[in-house]
Amino acid sequence: MGINLIWIGLGLAAAGYFIGEGLKNFKNPSAHGLSDIFAEDDEHELIKLQDVHYFMGVAKEDAEYLIKDHPDIPHILIKDEVYFPKAKLRQWLKNLGN
Repeated sequence: MGINLIWIGLGLAAAGYFIGEGLKNFKNPSAHGLSDIFAEDDEHELIKLQDVHYFMGVAKEDAEYLIKDHPDIPHILIKDEVYFPKAKLRQWLKNLGN
């Protein structure tokens, strides 16, 4: 019985916190919130050539064909190794269909 009361208390405390944070930003929807803590800052993150297909969500062979067919894909060459800036690659993929 005592352990159940502890969980109820923790739940109420968490609910109070989240409601309070929501009320603070009620009239400012663009304010930074708790979800920004978990958001990735991938502006400067690089993806290796052999891992880019994971990011694109395609098979490795399909990613190789895409890279060969589109030489304008944003990439960086460091010591004969190809890297892709994550944020620029995401934007390039979004604009690819346009």
